[in-house]
Amino acid sequence: MAAMCSADPLLIDGTLWTDDEMIRLGLSSNTGADMGHRAQTGTGGMIEVLDTIVRRNVRKVLVHINNTNPILRERGPERAELERHGIEVAHDGMQFEL
Repeated sequence: MAAMCSADPLLIDGTLWTDDEMIRLGLSSNTGADMGHRAQTGTGGMIEVLDTIVRRNVRKVLVHINNTNPILRERGPERAELERHGIEVAHDGMQFEL
């Protein structure tokens, strides 16, 4: 958490929206946690964690996004939820000025 609190931009694993996403879709028998990924939602999820980082103007960007993750739908409710929390979704060609 100390490293996350001092990083800008903060690039975070955004693999899965829910911990059971791959199981529900019949693509795996493992949860996200089993594979070493923290989902965005749920208790202790990445949204909850990132909400604790309150430094002004820090960019919080999800990267390494699985193709099953509904945050890839630009106009979907999951993307809107992230935006309400000030979290961005990385895209091809995204650049950062450091």
